[in-house]
Formats: sequence, structure tokens, C-alpha cells
Amino acid sequence: MPGANSKMPGQTRPEGKTPYVTSAVGMEETAGRVRARRVSLFTQTIIWVTGLVCLAFLIGSLAQVWSNYQLMQTLQQEQQRTQQLQNANGHLKNQAAYYQDPYVIESEARQQLGYARSDEHVVVPTGATKQNQPQGVQKPTVSASQGFWQDWWDFLFGRG
Repeated sequence: MPGANSKMPGQTRPEGKTPYVTSAVGMEETAGRVRARRVSLFTQTIIWVTGLVCLAFLIGSLAQVWSNYQLMQTLQQEQQRTQQLQNANGHLKNQAAYYQDPYVIESEARQQLGYARSDEHVVVPTGATKQNQPQGVQKPTVSASQGFWQDWWDFLFGRG
């Protein structure tokens, strides 16, 4: 091939097209272009379908993560509640064991219910008068001019 880089006499365009083919309106595409476009459309469809499937898996995974998070929160709350109930149960068991002691039962009966043994005498103190205050403390007299509203004021705010 002499002069492989040289142009053929019928080629005037650098793209390799012959000068006799023009791009007229309504002319059909070549079979290669149609096939290339079909392959390109198929490739784009596969990419979109793959992307949608991956997006569906991603959304499903995020929903599962959210659900797991909610379950873990519920589990922690229930564990705390269980711990509180176990602590309360332990406290009640300690109290039950404490009140099984006969000395505690006797002490509580004496203090709370006022019980005494048959050979004992119960003495109940009554309110004693205070020696610092005189016995006959008189309330200051209120003049009649103060009226009804002053009586209510004194009643509500503790002056009477």
C-alpha cells in the first residue's frame, strides 16, 4: 500500500465518509448506528434497573436499622424497669425479713399501736401549759369601724 496516510481520491472528509453520502433530511441511519443505539438503550436500562434494585435494598436496610434501633430503645427501657422492680423487690424482702424478728414486732406494736405488757402501765403525756406565756392572753378588741371586710381579711390571713 503505497502512501497509506495519503488520501484516496474519493475521500474529502477526514471522518472517512465518501463525498457521495450526504446527511439529507429523512435519510435513515445506518445499521451500525441503530445497533449501537439499541445496545446503549439496553445498557442504560440495565443500569437504571440495577440502581433501583440497589436503592430498594438500601431503603429496606435503613428501615431494618430503624426498627432495630427502636427495639433496642424499648429493650433498654424494659431492662431499666426490670432493674427498678428487682431493687424494689429486694427492699421489700429486706423489710419482710426485718419485721419477722419478734423484738421488732414488739417495738412496732408499742410505738405504733400503744400496746404494753400486762405488768406495765402506759403513761400518756398531755399538753402542758407554757410558763413563759401568761394564762389570760387577751385578744385586742377590734373597733366596729373596721367592718365586715376586715374580719374576712383577718380570717383569711390568720390574724384572728
